[in-house]
Amino acid sequence: MTPEQRQELIRLLEQNEEISPEWARVLFPPEKREYELVYHGKDREEDIIADTLAVPLQPVRTFGKNGVDWHNMLIFGDNLQAMKTLLEMKKEGKLVNADGAPGVSLIYIDPPFATKREFSGSKDQKAYQDKISGSEFLEFLRRRLVLLRELLSDDGLIYIHLDQKKSHAIKLLMDEIFGESNFLNEIIWKYTKFQMRDMTKFAKNTDRLLLYAKSSSYKFYPITYKLDEPKKLLMKGWDRDLGRIVNIKDNKGKTQKITIYDEKVDDLWEVPYIGATAHERLDYPTQKPEKILDWVIKSATKEGDVVLDAFAGSGTTLAVAEKFGRRWIGIDCGKLAIYTIQKRLLNLKCEIGNNGLKLETKPFALYNAGLYDFSKLKELSWQDWRFFALQLFQCRDEPHKIGGIEFDGYRQGASVMIFNHMEAKHKDARITEETIQEIHEAVGTRGGNKVFIIAPALTFDFQQDYIDVDKVRYYALRIPYSIIHELHRREFTALKQPADEMAVNDTVEAVGFDFIRTPELKYKTGTEKSKGDLAEVGFIKIETFKSDAVIREPFKKKGNLETLSMVLLDFNYDDESNVFDLDEVHYAEAIEKAGWKVRFGTAHLGEKIMAVFLDIYGNEARVLIDEAEFGKTKSKATLKKKSAKKK
Repeated sequence: MTPEQRQELIRLLEQNEEISPEWARVLFPPEKREYELVYHGKDREEDIIADTLAVPLQPVRTFGKNGVDWHNMLIFGDNLQAMKTLLEMKKEGKLVNADGAPGVSLIYIDPPFATKREFSGSKDQKAYQDKISGSEFLEFLRRRLVLLRELLSDDGLIYIHLDQKKSHAIKLLMDEIFGESNFLNEIIWKYTKFQMRDMTKFAKNTDRLLLYAKSSSYKFYPITYKLDEPKKLLMKGWDRDLGRIVNIKDNKGKTQKITIYDEKVDDLWEVPYIGATAHERLDYPTQKPEKILDWVIKSATKEGDVVLDAFAGSGTTLAVAEKFGRRWIGIDCGKLAIYTIQKRLLNLKCEIGNNGLKLETKPFALYNAGLYDFSKLKELSWQDWRFFALQLFQCRDEPHKIGGIEFDGYRQGASVMIFNHMEAKHKDARITEETIQEIHEAVGTRGGNKVFIIAPALTFDFQQDYIDVDKVRYYALRIPYSIIHELHRREFTALKQPADEMAVNDTVEAVGFDFIRTPELKYKTGTEKSKGDLAEVGFIKIETFKSDAVIREPFKKKGNLETLSMVLLDFNYDDESNVFDLDEVHYAEAIEKAGWKVRFGTAHLGEKIMAVFLDIYGNEARVLIDEAEFGKTKSKATLKKKSAKKK
């Protein structure tokens, strides 16, 4: 038991408060397993669940009209915190499959492999290189696996996609978390792709997928595929239970009927890697073929079941789930991933490999989890504001009075007040040190040794995070503001966006929450012809880019340009649909080498170009640029479209 746990238990007992069931394993720890993976920094499962911060989901945009009982979810944020929120939804009966089973039927994750090796991406650049390795990576993943187990329905399955360097350690973690008896398969994905020849060892052309069930009552649907060589099949003489009759010609040209059978997929999956000209290729690092997810999803779900991918990346899981009529939830901490997925879902084709006719995507909503738009919060009604504030700071909604003072709930056993800044009598009111003193005179020590007051940041008339009166500490929880460090074991970290393609799939872990601040941006546009260019190219010269996260970090970057992560471009922005359709990505590392210029061809520019300047914390500065700024004139199609609008 930690010193903090002892202190909290003493406080609960002294104040005669109810002790939650989670304390059972603290006071009476279970016997150690016969064997387990031991490493530095390994937390107890109960602590992981209890200490993970559940952050509210703030709707950003809905694509299509939402369904009555369900809409698919794309979440931008740290997946651990987002999954804790989904777990609360499961407990409340808001996360269910079509048959009413709580939780999600299938989880597929393709986490960063933490191998510290380089992958080749588009344009021969380094795709990514994992930064977290060893015990730090294991615990990073283990925390998420614990939450994933809780989210899985009792009859659900989980696939975890790995390479050969960490699969042995992750297998031990999966045995601990899900139970060795629930291990079903290690699937080998065999592929062939171009790679530099290494004469010192065998070429690496496989990945593996570990398949586990939540319990012994899991659902599994065998996958079959059609064989087109009946003669070869008959020679094998295998037992099969599915067959179809076809007409074939023998060597003499005579037609005869023969039964051929569908082959069952086993644990060796020979699926080609995504080729350079494949229709499904997105040039997103570590993108996986749709055929892999075809078999994954069909093996574990029926139409209407919920599929979750907590490392959504390029969105392959979500795209295939959409094609098969499954409900889906995707989470990713990268803005590039979110924009890639958004474009992919709005341009789906019906067949696997993104072939065939266009598929009309069912409605889905984009949410922020942990990085919020404060301007939208200010538009909420008082009741909605109160609800969001309680969620944001992990408070229990339980109104009560102490000494005639109204409180809204409890946080860590202490009373919480949501200051109603919207009420007429509080308009333009300030929370001063005198206000705290007045509350204390009424409440005294009857509310314990801690009291929390939540209000807009500008409402507080003092800068310190808390004020001590006698033996009571009054905490000022400001919105927008990140929760102060003292209230948690770990310091806060922000979501980090990559500055080069190699870092796209870095392991990222955010603790707490923050609020969107639009970076300061100054730029110039034009065209130029550099040495080696066959034609003039357009450019955006970044002169000023300043951003500052609300979150307090000792290593936080300040100043001009160095907080830039990337610039995303939509060359033909449709301001009617107001949907950003990603065309090109330019990383800060390359932009800096080019003299802070974003350079691109002008052949495919439309009437309006949308440029999104992204900082390392996920904040955006957006500008809409006319094609004329790059020496282009309105095309005939554009003028015709404008003329049609006028009519």
